[in-house]
Amino acid sequence: MRKTLGFASVLLVALAASSAARAAELNLFTAGAMQEAEKELAAEFARETGNTVKFTVGTVGQIQAKLKEGAPVDIIVVSTPALQQLEMSGDVKALSGIALGRIGIGVGAKDGAPVPDISTSAKFRDAMLKAKAVTYMDPAVGASSGIATAKIMKDLGIDEEMAKKTKLAQAGYSADKVASGEAQYAIQNMSEIVPVKGVRLVGPLPADLQVFTPYSAGIASKSANPNEAADFVRFMRRESADRVWTGAGIEPAGR
Repeated sequence: MRKTLGFASVLLVALAASSAARAAELNLFTAGAMQEAEKELAAEFARETGNTVKFTVGTVGQIQAKLKEGAPVDIIVVSTPALQQLEMSGDVKALSGIALGRIGIGVGAKDGAPVPDISTSAKFRDAMLKAKAVTYMDPAVGASSGIATAKIMKDLGIDEEMAKKTKLAQAGYSADKVASGEAQYAIQNMSEIVPVKGVRLVGPLPADLQVFTPYSAGIASKSANPNEAADFVRFMRRESADRVWTGAGIEPAGR
């Protein structure tokens, strides 16, 4: 009996070791706007498959720099136009792109502080002019929300005045500057306002100013784990993932 149990134990250990050896660690380069939902889905994916996901978060420009450095990567999640450019440059496998969802821009204010009325473009413009300081992502680093926000300010004719009291963020969440008291309002993708503690989402920009950015995932051309990478992309697109995307302030892509 002892011999049988001993053999069974050895067999279980061998099977566990074999399973661990087969498990893959996927390298994911992603835009910050998508990371919170992706991390939740990656945790579910790891529980179901044993395959884990390692995150590198950055703007399109920062991700492109990582690719030039030759950093290992299996999956890339960026704005759909940016992913199409990466397909053209050969960094992403052709026709591997899959739409994940789209994100609108919103305004964040500190918890407990009075919130501005941003229900119309005129009221948004007035609120920004009255603000002591605002923050959004630096367009120079390739942040899609920052590029869009800078254009909105220019279109409203307040770009020069706002430049004097705008504290640009180069990475992470611009809303962190609101939480710290450095800025009164943050203007960023709503999915990047929702996770910041001490900050509340006032709401989306008015419809006539709103800019939606679509995001897609693609398999890196030099992926060391292309099959597992494709599995995770499909995992993010399954219907049960919609609750995660929605909860993070992201509108899931249609099917």
